[in-house]
Formats: sequence, C-alpha cells, structure tokens
Amino acid sequence: MPQHSSLIKGLALLSLSAFLFASMGVLIRLASHTVDNTIVVFMRNLTGTLLLLPFALIQGRAFFVTQKPLMHLWRALVGLAAMYGFFYAIAHLPLSNAMVFTYSSPVFIPLVAWLFLKERISPLMIVAAMVGLLGVFLVAKPSREMFNWLSFVGISSSFLAAMAFVTVRALTQTESAIRIVFYFCLISTVISAIPMYWYWRALSTQEVVYLVGAGSLATFSQICLSKAYGYAPAGKIGPANYLAIIFAGIWAWLLWQEVPDTLALVGMLLIFIALLLCLPRKDSLKSLTKA
Repeated sequence: MPQHSSLIKGLALLSLSAFLFASMGVLIRLASHTVDNTIVVFMRNLTGTLLLLPFALIQGRAFFVTQKPLMHLWRALVGLAAMYGFFYAIAHLPLSNAMVFTYSSPVFIPLVAWLFLKERISPLMIVAAMVGLLGVFLVAKPSREMFNWLSFVGISSSFLAAMAFVTVRALTQTESAIRIVFYFCLISTVISAIPMYWYWRALSTQEVVYLVGAGSLATFSQICLSKAYGYAPAGKIGPANYLAIIFAGIWAWLLWQEVPDTLALVGMLLIFIALLLCLPRKDSLKSLTKA
C-alpha cells in the first residue's frame, strides 16, 4: 500500500478510535457517580474479554497462538497501569486538570517510538505534538492545583499510555488487531479482578448498562487503534488522539449543555491544525485549500 494511503488510513482509524473513546467517557462519567473506579476498570476489561471470546473460539486454536507472549503481557501491564493512573487522577484532581494528563500521551509517543522502535523523529512530528498539547490546555484550562505531587501520577500515566501505544505498533508486525485487544482485555481482566475481593458489590441494571456499554466502546476503540498503528508509524499519527477531547466537548454540549468558550474553540482549532500537520504534505495542502 502506498505510504500516503497508509498514513491516511491510519489517521482515519485513530480518529474513529478517539470518537469511540470519548463516547466511552460519557458512559464512564454517568457510571462513576455511584460505582467505584476499581469496579469500572474491571468491568471495562471483562466486557472486552467476553465480547471477543466467541470470535476467538470460532477461530480455533490458531487464534491463541502468538509469537510475542511477553510483549502482550508488557502491553497489558503498562496499559492497565496507565488506566489506573488516569482514574486516580480523575478521582483526586479537578476534571479539567485530569483531562490534560489523559490526552497528553501523544507528546511522548514520538520519543518512545524513537527509543524502542527506532522510528525517526522529524521536527514536524514534535511541532504537531506540542501544538495539539497547547490545544488541550486551552480546552481544559487547568488550574494551579494541577501542579502538585499528583501531577507525577498523571504524567507517569501519560508516559505509560504512550508506551502501550508504541507496543501496539510493534505487535502489529505479527499480530492481528483483534488478537492484540483480546490478550490485553484478558490479561487486564485477570489482574484487575484481584481488587474485586475487597471492592465488588452487586450492581443495579442501570449501572450494568453503563459499564457494559463503556466496555464495548472501549473494545472497539482499541481495535481501531491497533489497526491504525498497523498502517503508520506511531509518532506520525499519534496527535490524532487529541481529537478525543473535541469529541468529548461535543458530547458535553449535546448532553449537558456545556458550551465551549472562546479559548476552548481556539484550542479545538489548534488540535485540528496538529492533525493536519500529521498528513502527507500534498494531502495537507489539499485539505487547507478546501477549508
């Protein structure tokens, strides 16, 4: 497949993943009013495992055969650690501050991809990541409370998420997107089940609907993400993850009448510019001309 075509497909799939992730956030927000974060994490992973298990069983033994079991384990460990870190930040920081950490992982992706996959870092990739992060700051408008010891938790989670994304890129060389997501959900379910000894309780029907819906959206988001990194280098398409904050803002406007202010609109524009910087130069010029 031509490089430009692969890059466009990677960006499109990662954009779809961001939309599904933001939609998942709506259900997580609704569920978090009454459900503990540890249960939310467990149900998210359990739903994904149960959703993909029938497909895996239909495929037979060949589906479970992997050339990189340790890499699957590593991807699950860093991804789950990032998930717990983000939830912890959301629980102990103002939501606007937590959002900055949740959506800042693209800044680290080029560096991690260079360290572990030897992918070249271009100045344009760094500019795109920084422009997108500035957009996130303008949308979220974090307060001074962000700059305390909890910031270490948020930054560490962002770095771990970047490592998980880059590991997915490496796995796509030999593994299918569905197998990558299945092993992530399976391993994460086993690990996140341990705290259920202390935290599990009976859930209401409404809570189950929210959590199963969130887990389903998260699973499809992960599949799109895995396919995206199979098409293009992680550092080149990573800023597309910033679109999640725009989609989240649209949902907040539609469901809770949270109208974005001028700074937020400027931030969204910067995120779109970051995405355009990821496109091949010829396609970027066409997009800007049409706009």
